[in-house]
Amino acid sequence: MSPSPAEEPNPGLERTLRQLRASGVKDKALPPLRTGIHTRGYLPHVKREGASYFVTFRLADSLPKEVLLNFEHEKAERLRRLADTTQSGKTFKNAEADIVRDLQRKIERYLDRGAGACHLRLTALADLVADALRHFHQSRYLLHEWVVMPNHVHALVWPMPNHLLGDILKSWKQFTSTRAKKMLALGPGPFWQPESYDHWIRNEAEKSRIARYIRNNPVSAGLCTRPEDWRWSSAGCSP
Repeated sequence: MSPSPAEEPNPGLERTLRQLRASGVKDKALPPLRTGIHTRGYLPHVKREGASYFVTFRLADSLPKEVLLNFEHEKAERLRRLADTTQSGKTFKNAEADIVRDLQRKIERYLDRGAGACHLRLTALADLVADALRHFHQSRYLLHEWVVMPNHVHALVWPMPNHLLGDILKSWKQFTSTRAKKMLALGPGPFWQPESYDHWIRNEAEKSRIARYIRNNPVSAGLCTRPEDWRWSSAGCSP
């Protein structure tokens, strides 16, 4: 019997875990869903209690498995070549971080091309997701920036005390999935891709850069000419 995906060897994940533990990210006195490292499948997810996060979740058909596997294979090859070079620890970490960020940029560029059915092009569904994002703003989390794209969603969010990022994402996805599938008369199967991307924000400079990216995503994808013209975003929605 072949091992389940969770049991398959994952050198990239193990390397990330070792480096993050060495950098002091993990605090054994606190649960990993609040701070530290955990995994929901292939990607490692780093949590820092009190931090803001850049999160992305996408429709189930927006990124075909073979496309993702090609991206992952390319990343693995680059990491392998990097591991064969002799570099200082800091230089290696910076180079590895660049490779991981490059993978995410490729995924986002692919999504911006409009892959899949792009159900969120429908006004009613885009409104549904936008309303869900804003519903618990200032009670469970603070939304610094957000955007609903045709096949994915970006948000820059700060979970308030006693609220976990994982629970917030689960609430958004479950609520919108149930209603969207009824509106579209879809059969069994996921509406959203089960795996979400999350990245904790290290400093204000990074936060500002990501905020600009989110606000300008509809413009860079060719959906509008100004960020404020895209009504399903923090830049374009009515106060």
